[in-house]
Parts: sequence; C-alpha cells; structure tokens
Amino acid sequence: MALGRLFHYAFDAIIVSTVLAGVKKNSGFSPDLNQITNPSLKSAAETYLGFGETVFGMIQGSAVNSGYFTNHPKKD
Repeated sequence: MALGRLFHYAFDAIIVSTVLAGVKKNSGFSPDLNQITNPSLKSAAETYLGFGETVFGMIQGSAVNSGYFTNHPKKD
C-alpha cells in the first residue's frame, strides 16, 4: 500500500516538473531559484526542474517523430 502511494507521489512530482518545463519552454517564465538560500535545497530544486526539462524534451521528441501529431502554424 505504501509503495503504491510512493509511486503515485513520484509520478505527480514528475508531472508538475514537466509542466513547469513546458511553461519555461513556451513563455520563458520559470521559478526564481535565487530566492532559495539553502544551497542543498537550491541544488535539489535545480535537479528536480532539470529532470522535468529532460522529460519534456523526450515527450516533445516523441511527438515530433510520431504520425499521430501534426504541426499547426500559429495564427497571428
């Protein structure tokens, strides 16, 4: 029971990190890590957000190479 809950929380954390990476990629906005004063906590946050960027890149690469997705030009 506890192991299932751990996997659920880990998956949720990955989703949040990936969404934050998508926001950064599309808008340029990201969490301000300079406000974190604890060096080990700041390093953990950088690692966490970096993992989200890696996952986002893998998902984006899969979508680009998939036949199920198409490119729609942006309308002005």
